[in-house]
Amino acid sequence: MYLDNAPATFAGREQSAYPKAFGSPRLWVEQGTLVGQLHVGSLPVATATTAYEHAPLDPDEARAQVGVPTFAVKLAPGRGGPTSAVLQRTRITDLTVKEAWRGPARLELHAHVMAPLADLPVLEVLGASHVLTDLTLAPFTTVHDYLEAR
Repeated sequence: MYLDNAPATFAGREQSAYPKAFGSPRLWVEQGTLVGQLHVGSLPVATATTAYEHAPLDPDEARAQVGVPTFAVKLAPGRGGPTSAVLQRTRITDLTVKEAWRGPARLELHAHVMAPLADLPVLEVLGASHVLTDLTLAPFTTVHDYLEAR
């Protein structure tokens, strides 16, 4: 997760399983296109475009998309190996869909040594959804402790 806010970046790295780094994310509408762009320093790392408010998305389908649980492996390094290695899960709660849209989309990833998003094996972009919501991100819970079995 790339953020342009130091307190959120530092708190997120230490208190949750979300890996966070400094970047400059932007989202805007231009000539009927919703544009999302991420820069790390002055260089672009990712550019995504989708048709703005192209076709309505069913609110139940939007809730299902946004409400999918998120999993992350959190490792705490130590001298002789990790001191902690856990699988954690979070989910979205208190989800209210205000608007939801779907449409065709394009994604362009740019090579950057400090933000290797272009290494992701994206084979095809099927489409995009744009969902405006009120929501709460629940705290992470541990699903499995990999070092407990040792």
